[in-house]
Amino acid sequence: MAGFKEIIGHKREIAHLTKAMEAGKVSHAYIFSGAKGTGKLTLADAFAMALQCTGEGERPCGSCHSCQQAASGNHPDIIHLTHEKPNSIGVEDVREQLVGDVQIRPYNGKYKIYIIPEAEKLTVQAQNAILKTIEEPPEYAIILLLTTNEQSFLDTIRSRCVLLQLKPVPDEQVKAYLMEHLQIPDYEADICSAFAQGNIGKAIRLASSEDFNSIKGSAMRLVRNVGKMEISEIIEYVKEVQEYKVSIEDYLDILALWYRDMVYFKATRDIDGIIFKDEIRTIRETVRVCSYEGVEEVMKAIETAKARLAANVNFDLTMELLFLVIKENIHG
Repeated sequence: MAGFKEIIGHKREIAHLTKAMEAGKVSHAYIFSGAKGTGKLTLADAFAMALQCTGEGERPCGSCHSCQQAASGNHPDIIHLTHEKPNSIGVEDVREQLVGDVQIRPYNGKYKIYIIPEAEKLTVQAQNAILKTIEEPPEYAIILLLTTNEQSFLDTIRSRCVLLQLKPVPDEQVKAYLMEHLQIPDYEADICSAFAQGNIGKAIRLASSEDFNSIKGSAMRLVRNVGKMEISEIIEYVKEVQEYKVSIEDYLDILALWYRDMVYFKATRDIDGIIFKDEIRTIRETVRVCSYEGVEEVMKAIETAKARLAANVNFDLTMELLFLVIKENIHG
């Protein structure tokens, strides 16, 4: 667990939390909302560490006993709620770990802090159980609800919490982090940061993934060859893509980025503004034969494929249709 200094982006949210601590106006309940991988838990852990810090000067100091306990995950007054059912956090989970526990005063911290990851999974009964604590909290209690969707909470909970929306981190900061901390080469960091769309967790996962390079290579084979493929070859290629079924969203996102590059280069002829700089020759050849309308149809087809797969439509059929749209609209 690290302090605020180690967090990439989210400067406004950190400033808000720091100001609240300095002014002695920390709320009893916060919602940290943002896509998976945006750093909600990292921010919540840093905030909890700062709140419990007993050092001098800037908090968290990182070196006092409390900070060291927090960093090792062993602070008795920073509680991470867990749940056994993968898709829901039930009323029993909340009663055992929060509602009952909050009546006991802190062991050695100023506060008792409850961090609830995946809080969108709280059942209505579990939310109602928490609501009473949020409405009449002991002075030392702080609840941090981390969620990908704050609309999943009851209005009564939302109205009593301070909402912090975690925005995507700028690409330059993500790229710099990958190059500095993971020693990723410039070009690869470019692709991972563009692909992650400001999601630092996703960028780290992609940069560390051997699968990602394999998926990218497969997508590149398609865009280079689909114009020459017969229907039977497209059907064969779908079998290769089956390997990436679990990561199919990554595969489709690579295709979407590729065709975004296509539109951008067709309009500007600016190599610096594209992601796939090492594929400039293929891009040049393709933009000569495709139209803006054709690329737009392909972009729509990629989104349609995502929606169909999310709705459990047949995988092979969905991918065959997408590849045929690419063949017809890009290569005529």
